[in-house]
Amino acid sequence: MQGIHQQYKRRNRVAKWRVRAVQLAILIASFLLWELAGRRGWIDVLLFSYPSKVFGQIYGDAVSGELWGHLAITVGETIAGFILGTLLGTALAILIWWFPFLSRVLDPYMVVFNSMPKVALGPIFIVMFGAGFTAILMTTLSIIIIITTLVVYNSFREVDANYIKVVRSFGGSKRDEFRKVVLPASFAAIISTLKVNVGMAWIGVIVGEFLAARAGLGYLIIYGFQVFNFTLVMSSLLLISIIAAIMYQGVAYMERRLLTGRQH
Repeated sequence: MQGIHQQYKRRNRVAKWRVRAVQLAILIASFLLWELAGRRGWIDVLLFSYPSKVFGQIYGDAVSGELWGHLAITVGETIAGFILGTLLGTALAILIWWFPFLSRVLDPYMVVFNSMPKVALGPIFIVMFGAGFTAILMTTLSIIIIITTLVVYNSFREVDANYIKVVRSFGGSKRDEFRKVVLPASFAAIISTLKVNVGMAWIGVIVGEFLAARAGLGYLIIYGFQVFNFTLVMSSLLLISIIAAIMYQGVAYMERRLLTGRQH
């Protein structure tokens, strides 16, 4: 039995490394094709640039020190929006689950607010809070909170009612229902919501920086368009992709550790 388990783990490791190898090969091939297309004139390098120029832009800005301030601002805004939006959205989901009357009252408002284009709220936040960190954070929160609330609350509602009845039959309180049944059953959904929120946080921050920032990667993208420096635009987009991928992998690692710990 132990040998079968070891074989299963070994096959899983081999399959995982195969997937990583194919992913890396696709990434390298994409950059090589992009470089070749730029140098051969298959694409308009004024608009799309090519990897050697993009990496040269990143290296030059890093060496000169111009990059780090913009990078720190955007990453800080993204992490703040990600953490605060997830916490507030989860707290709101718990609140409306705890009070069903509140859920029935707020349900249509949440649906309508979720359907609103958040870009349209940006100018309102700028007028209310000024062009700066707070307006960008509010733009990010307006995207994350409602999505988190809807997803987490729906996971609470989908918990098997029979488990809750068992807790009640033993005299358990509402707190016991939530702590011993609802939250553990929704744990995987909450962790999965974190993965979605990584992308949502970046969308909110970049949109906010488009509208209100004087620094940050979103600001560099807008500035690059204004001065027709599309290499700067592409380098900013590449940095956003890299950092977003790192954040996503961080959440995925946390998910594996937490779920493995719960299984043990």
